[in-house]
Amino acid sequence: MRASRVGLWLLLACLALPVHAQTRAWLDRNEINFGETVALNIETDQSVDAADYAPLEKQFDIAGQTLRRSLEWTNGRSRSRTLLAVGLRPRAPGVITIPPLRVGAATTEPLRLVVRPPAAQSANASSDLFVETEVDDDHPYVQQSVGVTVRLNYALPLQSGELTQDPPDGATLQQIGEDRRYTRDLDGRRYRVVERHYLLIPERSGVLTVPGARFNGLRDSDVFSSLFGGGDRQDVSVAAPARRIEVRPIPAAAGQPWLPLRGLSLRYLRKPARARAGEAVQIEIGMTAEGATDVQLPPLELEGVAGAQVFADPAQADTQVIDGKLRATVRRTFSLVPGQSGPLTIPGPSVSWWDATAGVARTTQLPPLQLDVASASGALGGGAKGAPAGGANAAAANAAANGGERSSPSTAGVPGRWAIAASLVGVLLLVSLGICLWSRRLASASGGQDRPLPAPLAKALDKGDFAQISLALTRQANLQADDLEGVLARLDDASQRSAVALLQSALWGDGSADDARRALRAAFAAGARWQKPASSRSDLLPPLYPM
Repeated sequence: MRASRVGLWLLLACLALPVHAQTRAWLDRNEINFGETVALNIETDQSVDAADYAPLEKQFDIAGQTLRRSLEWTNGRSRSRTLLAVGLRPRAPGVITIPPLRVGAATTEPLRLVVRPPAAQSANASSDLFVETEVDDDHPYVQQSVGVTVRLNYALPLQSGELTQDPPDGATLQQIGEDRRYTRDLDGRRYRVVERHYLLIPERSGVLTVPGARFNGLRDSDVFSSLFGGGDRQDVSVAAPARRIEVRPIPAAAGQPWLPLRGLSLRYLRKPARARAGEAVQIEIGMTAEGATDVQLPPLELEGVAGAQVFADPAQADTQVIDGKLRATVRRTFSLVPGQSGPLTIPGPSVSWWDATAGVARTTQLPPLQLDVASASGALGGGAKGAPAGGANAAAANAAANGGERSSPSTAGVPGRWAIAASLVGVLLLVSLGICLWSRRLASASGGQDRPLPAPLAKALDKGDFAQISLALTRQANLQADDLEGVLARLDDASQRSAVALLQSALWGDGSADDARRALRAAFAAGARWQKPASSRSDLLPPLYPM
């Protein structure tokens, strides 16, 4: 009897035990488009909290992990089940093998996932979303700077996304500047555009394939989908066609250092015609290079100046992307101090470079400057040489005539004359200070109305010296020297702003110098018109209701 009870208890215990442990994994889809997300499901009868997803991190972005447990009774037997789910977004297209994953004491079987590349959409109005990749040179040289422009065009509501441009093999790729956002019309359809610029530098010759930029993101549901229950966000993915460029080797005739460009120009922004020995004059030089960044350009130098000292200020450099092409500008000011009077020749700087368009070596050089250096200002020295009477020499002569004794009247008059001169200088300083304060008060009281044309600006306009015109305008606007952007912001006349814009184009771009001079003389003939100063009072809080 006792043996039968033990057997009955063993039978009940066996019935209560769970079935053999099982663990399996599967994907909700075996083929997806690049940019989409696939769900990986793992089911096990073990009591676990998570799986080891570390082997997936190299190939996937992992998000949205969930856990669900359940207990089932079948034919008197209990079965506990744990379901793990995770979202996987592939990082590249292709055929991907999901490796075995460790789940508690079990291991899943490997899985196969096919990730189709994003479809390349052409730039036409039939596409709601497309990406463009453009290069500014299809036949560059090794180590030549190539501008790459990527544009995302979309005519549908996007909630989020990522725009990616992979670097090609055999080249370096670096983003330049910030993204630009604007709108464009294509075949009568309005698109929003996100534009991004890169600097591509090939490292070896041969065929170079630039991968097409791609966009992966989420689009918002439209009004009709929301009304009929289709309000979930949708994955979107699109890519641009790849670009093929042929990289040429460095020519044997090229000089060193190797500087391939599409164009280079040098100009004097400020060049004096006269100087004085011992006094500094300023020379400003500008350099513009097409197809490079400012860090790739050689430094501007004034070398070989005999008979003068040269002190160079730090260079002001900038790189811009204009119509998809790189343009670098460099400005540098030099202070030159002649050592003696007479003619002084300043050799013009030169830059050797390779013309990537014509395929020839070139050297751009500025002509030398000729300075007429006057003698140093010698008011005190001249008085000592030409005035023996009443000075130290006269006192010495009187002392010698009197047997070595000094003449007290000649020395007593010197302090009196110095006191009178000091008094006159003080009076002149006070008068100058009063005139300056009175002028500033009149300028502030004018409230930004037309001011008479100052003599420096009128003289600069007559001569047509762009550097002097720029300096005169910035001084009249109470700004730092050569701040034409600030001048544009403060001018209150459209024609004058347009004339200053032409001045900038003539200084730094390919604008016409004659057109700029004519526009400046016509616009500023009656004086500059400046904006009225803003009121000093500011509201601490915005109005509660619109006015």
